[in-house]
Amino acid sequence: TTTTTTTNYKPKLTLVRNYTSYKMAEIVNVSAIEPEDNDVEMETQEERPSFPPISAQEALGGREQRKILVPPHRLTPLKENWLKIYTPLVEHMKLEVRMNVKSRKVELRTSEITEETSALQKGADFVKAFMMGFEVDDAVALLRLEELFVDTFDVRDVKPLAGDHLARAIGRIAGKGGKTKFTIENATKTRIVLADSKIHILGAYQNIRMARTAVANLIMGSPPGKVYGKLHTVSQRLGERF
Repeated sequence: TTTTTTTNYKPKLTLVRNYTSYKMAEIVNVSAIEPEDNDVEMETQEERPSFPPISAQEALGGREQRKILVPPHRLTPLKENWLKIYTPLVEHMKLEVRMNVKSRKVELRTSEITEETSALQKGADFVKAFMMGFEVDDAVALLRLEELFVDTFDVRDVKPLAGDHLARAIGRIAGKGGKTKFTIENATKTRIVLADSKIHILGAYQNIRMARTAVANLIMGSPPGKVYGKLHTVSQRLGERF
């Protein structure tokens, strides 16, 4: 009996050994293949080309130029503030600037050391904002901040007015000694310029929308006190949101 059990038991042991050896061989083969795939991945990563960052001049395809017309009433302020306008454009934006006296235009051009691709457009927006009537200290924010815009509209776009009615509407927007205009600017964190029947607003998109609504209400004939109340509630909501 003992001999038969041993003879029946030996083939099972051999089968188990063969099975385990087969499994071990399979695992060895798999582990042997994996490093080869990793090597291939490393080779492909090493072969990827690396390109250095291009300059603004190369991105634009050469030198670009902008010309901004100077209105007659802004020539004297331009002469007085030329150094304040010239310095940030040349030192920070790395642009070439000159005043063409014959054509009465401020000319901007990219240089070899211009770094930002948007530097020329920002510089043109800055000069245009000054020509609209904004102070240099307010307009220079267009160079430093990304989310600032200038919105322009006419009083007659809101309501068709003429003669004394138009003058009274502009007077309501300005207020006595500019009080109403300053109140709207402080509540909405914007800057407003009244140029005849044109109104220019400088600020962020949402703030411009608030200021434009307040100005439109004044043009339509709302009393300043009512407009102040609405501005106060809206500014409080904005403060809570941020």
